[in-house]
Amino acid sequence: MILYVNACVRAESRTDRIARALLGKLGGEFEEVRLAEEKPEPLSGERLERRTALIEKGDYSDPMFRCARQFRAAEIIVIAAPFWDFSFPALLKDYLENIYVTGLVSAYGPDGMPRGLCRGKKLYYVTTAGGPYFAEYSYDYVRALAVQCFGIPETELIKAEMLDVEGFDAEAIVSETIRRLNG
Repeated sequence: MILYVNACVRAESRTDRIARALLGKLGGEFEEVRLAEEKPEPLSGERLERRTALIEKGDYSDPMFRCARQFRAAEIIVIAAPFWDFSFPALLKDYLENIYVTGLVSAYGPDGMPRGLCRGKKLYYVTTAGGPYFAEYSYDYVRALAVQCFGIPETELIKAEMLDVEGFDAEAIVSETIRRLNG
């Protein structure tokens, strides 16, 4: 199963356009989580206490863990997130915090280090930036979670940058990124 985590909020998102081209190349059906509609809640003190109690009971059937169960089951994950203010939209951070459920997507090994429990074989991170893109502020974080905590062995960054800089042709850059995907 392919899971598409869509952190794009604009109707005409260039990031979403590239991600959908990737999904077309991957083929098959996919499940989409539209974070702008899903609106994952931040882990407030009350939500964190409830979550901790459920984890301690081993009750992962609660609706609170629906997205974590979906993420764990996916074989391929595509995350689309524009590069905003040297990061990604806060909706994606909230989503990641909500799916990082000990005992469901990750567990601690005897050495205290996390080991992944996800089925995923590959995670694609698709992003666009109005200016230059700096992976250390977004992709590197997601890659570290995927590989070191979720057990997803392979990640790939797909990016289009300089889209809002005078003198650069945004449409040509996006089209070239899509062409390279299909090349």
